[in-house]
Amino acid sequence: MVEPGADPLGLLVFRVAIAFGIGALIGMEREQSDSGGTFAGSRTFPLFGLLGALVQAFFPAMLPVALVAIAVPLTVAYAGKIWIERDVGLTTLTVAQLTVVLGALTTHSERGAVLAIIVGGVVTVLLSEKGTVHQFADRIAEPERRASVKFILVVLVVLPLMPDRELDALYGLNPRFVWLMVVFVTGLSFAAYVLARTVGARRGIALTGVLGGFVSSTATTVSMAERASETPPLYRVCAFSTIVASIVMFPRALIEIAVVNRALLPYVAVPLGAMTGIGAAVAAVVYRRGATGADIDTEIENPFRLQPALFFGAVFALVLLVSESAHSWLGASGIYATAFLSGLADVDAITLTLSRLAAEGEIPRSVAAIGIVIGAIANTLVKIGLAWLLGTRELARIVLVALGAASVAGLLFVVAA
Repeated sequence: MVEPGADPLGLLVFRVAIAFGIGALIGMEREQSDSGGTFAGSRTFPLFGLLGALVQAFFPAMLPVALVAIAVPLTVAYAGKIWIERDVGLTTLTVAQLTVVLGALTTHSERGAVLAIIVGGVVTVLLSEKGTVHQFADRIAEPERRASVKFILVVLVVLPLMPDRELDALYGLNPRFVWLMVVFVTGLSFAAYVLARTVGARRGIALTGVLGGFVSSTATTVSMAERASETPPLYRVCAFSTIVASIVMFPRALIEIAVVNRALLPYVAVPLGAMTGIGAAVAAVVYRRGATGADIDTEIENPFRLQPALFFGAVFALVLLVSESAHSWLGASGIYATAFLSGLADVDAITLTLSRLAAEGEIPRSVAAIGIVIGAIANTLVKIGLAWLLGTRELARIVLVALGAASVAGLLFVVAA
């Protein structure tokens, strides 16, 4: 963020202007909202932002008092709105108070100003997409909502309680790190799930494969194989979605590596990128040869469920322990064997494990990179096997060619290394 030079007054004016801009942005959205415009709009919200910025700049200790003081007239105005319009929505009232806080953040610090800009933008988008948000909520069944709420509550309650240190009773595992990885992987899947449910029936087979792969490539493969068995003429469509879902696993692994150990990215970007490119090229050929004749949906389950999350946590902890022991006893070959066996069940666990071990200096980065590629190859072979076992022969042949070629590319990297 570019700010004026060293002039304190210029800097303050700049920060106050940011607060005004955030308030104006939110205010314009509320002005256009049927439920918010009559309560507070394009003139009132910039004043909320200015109030927060000026109080924080000159009377920071009075900010809580200012929030309480402004809550009184806001409540009175809101009560009048309910009386006149019979609208009991709390969104505008809540956003009004949030705007004061965002204004205060702008003059609190440079980091606070950047955060205020980001949050202000997110809030504006969230408010403007009211219809989309409600449509998404309506698509989620009641059991899914309850499962999501339970999972989020467990995350919020359990994560702060987890000890952030290695425990001898758990063979040196750090409970908070293990649970944090569970939350990260599940959150990555949930983001794709939200997008899938938001897009809904409008998504085509390409997007179905991509989103299904980010949520669960294995589940997508099983779903497509079963669909091909039920309706054999759709085998090309199902094969395309299966291939796309499977190769999405490689970019997903790159995202996980970037979060846990960014220094490892250069070692895995080429092999995983090659595997993605080759799989995508074959998928494009399948797409051109008739996969566009019909769209097909995938049964994507809500990943915010406690039982699968706990299962992944147990697998991740086990793989972490086994990998450390295997490296101590057998060296690099032990890591590779563990990576292959782990990859048969879940590629996320071995990816996160080896990224963490390489970050801590327990294993060389080159060994971690080879292990991650081996895990990806093993998981890809599982997808091929599922296509043969559950799908039609035509589906299995196409999947074998695409994912087999991707696996060979990864294997060449392993051999060359």
